[in-house]
Amino acid sequence: MPSDHEKYLDLLRTKYPTPQSVRTEIINLSAILNLPKGTEHFMSDLHGDFEAFYHILNSCSGVIREKIRLIFSDELSDSEIYELATLVYYPEEKMHLLKKEGRINDGWYRVTLNELIRLARQLSSKYTRSKVRKAMPKDFAYIIDELIHMQKDEDDNQVRYHQEIIDTIISLHNADEFIKALSSLIKRLAVDHLHIVGDIFDRGPSADRIMDLLMHHHSLDIQWGNHDILWMGAACGSRACVANVLKNNLKYKNTEILEKGYGISLRRLMLFGMKYYPSDDPIDSAYRAVSIIALKLEGQIIADHPDYDMAERNMLSKTDWDSYSVDGYSLNTHDFPTIDKNDPCALSDDEEKIIDAAADDFRNSSRLQMHVQFLYDNGSMYLIHNGNLLYHGCIPMNEDGNFSGITHDGHTYKGREYLDMAEKRARRAWKKSHATGILEPHMSEEQKNDLDFMWFLWGGPKSPLCGRILKTFEREFIYDSSSWNEPQDPYYTFYRDRRTCDMILREFGLYGEHTHIINGHTPVHVKDGEQPVRADGRLYVIDGGFSNPMHKTTGIAGYTLIYNSHGLRLKAHQPFQGVEAALSGNVDIESDSRLVEKNENRILVADSDNGEKIKEQIADLRELL
Repeated sequence: MPSDHEKYLDLLRTKYPTPQSVRTEIINLSAILNLPKGTEHFMSDLHGDFEAFYHILNSCSGVIREKIRLIFSDELSDSEIYELATLVYYPEEKMHLLKKEGRINDGWYRVTLNELIRLARQLSSKYTRSKVRKAMPKDFAYIIDELIHMQKDEDDNQVRYHQEIIDTIISLHNADEFIKALSSLIKRLAVDHLHIVGDIFDRGPSADRIMDLLMHHHSLDIQWGNHDILWMGAACGSRACVANVLKNNLKYKNTEILEKGYGISLRRLMLFGMKYYPSDDPIDSAYRAVSIIALKLEGQIIADHPDYDMAERNMLSKTDWDSYSVDGYSLNTHDFPTIDKNDPCALSDDEEKIIDAAADDFRNSSRLQMHVQFLYDNGSMYLIHNGNLLYHGCIPMNEDGNFSGITHDGHTYKGREYLDMAEKRARRAWKKSHATGILEPHMSEEQKNDLDFMWFLWGGPKSPLCGRILKTFEREFIYDSSSWNEPQDPYYTFYRDRRTCDMILREFGLYGEHTHIINGHTPVHVKDGEQPVRADGRLYVIDGGFSNPMHKTTGIAGYTLIYNSHGLRLKAHQPFQGVEAALSGNVDIESDSRLVEKNENRILVADSDNGEKIKEQIADLRELL
């Protein structure tokens, strides 16, 4: 019988049936290896801030404006550079505004189209013509291909030919659509691949709109954050995850994403909250009611899973209900009408109905299910890509700086094995929830255990997505702020040390001077002098407080990391003033750009992960030849 490799070569022969077709492909692939590596764009902790994310995505963290300045610095003023950049970011909206101001005519179209063609030509220079053609909007692909690959000749035949194309586009009143097509191509060429290092959801109001945008992105990956896994668990039917999603969004008054975005009804919860926890604002009442439900469900999970080592966090069971105190701290209220003091973690009949109905809403929200499916299809607990290790939270450690973890089914999981196990269980929870359609408390023990584990991944002290003790109970019910401190996993101390980061990189099979850890999750307090670069450049924390509620904490409005063929650049962004300000005043997000690692030699496709795959293809083709 033929071997698997012989079968593979037979399949390859069907695609390349002649020796010349094989030679042509080898020549093509060999040439691709010598092109510069595509630009990678890293972002984390978006937390529902759609407008800022959309602008940074459109501007490619300022890369487009930098390219415009590079090409046109001797021809355009600063204000003209900003205006051209805004046109690329928001072509339809900007042209609408310029028309209202009476500034668009045939001359404007002619100048603008030529500028955009030059910009597209510059950005396309490091890609193959085939790849650029595939990136072009289909309706204009042939025309754009002609225009950006113009070669000046002795008699200017090409120049006249191309100018005639532009004049015809204008005379046919097709220039607006062509500008939109060019702008789309420019943005796609500016960034080859996008990495989202966790936490798309919560705090901000528009995570659903971010997900819609990501679903149309040409090339991306996502490393799950603890807020993402919480929504994923809720979509799988975990009642504890559902309760915490509701609680988080009610806290920040983000009811629109629940009710309008995903069709999650809050009516029952608000009526229940107003009955037992009346206040002037029904949202506050609902928040208090669901906070108690969440604490009860968490207490049940903690009691069922001693392997989580979280008995100290079963706060309702620990509370002395005679003195209304816990751990020596007095509670700030005696108002707990929905708690049975003899069985504080037991849900009342009404609470059971409310949380079951909410879980049913999460499971039956087609838009949420679509978004979570996308997170599963394009996401993971971690990613190894082009010498970089990407993960959101931490690699749990003990006080000695060695890997720590949890014991499951008699086996202790640490390091990479722990993250692999966590991903396997998260995926199994999603698969089982769709295979059975059964909701808590009627599901199988394995299915329920996996859902409980997704809650643990959201908020467990030993979770690789969290790694700290969440003091939600203390912050809600104890006046004394000394109880609010949230101890972190020792990882967050040791990750400043190069030896620790080298140990982590080796655990994931990465060696060499140009390997790094890209980390999110913990906001960098820039205003207090904290720096995002740790461990002599081995680790980058790129959570700079993207969402508006975090700006006061960090002092900036987020980081992005850019990895192009020259090296790594870190950008610290100032708060975005909004799309309206961008359109009317060409206001961009101001960013402090910092080169954090420059490679001695330009990084080529041959040096990338994709390059390794191409080399394998070339080897196979040579064998076929």
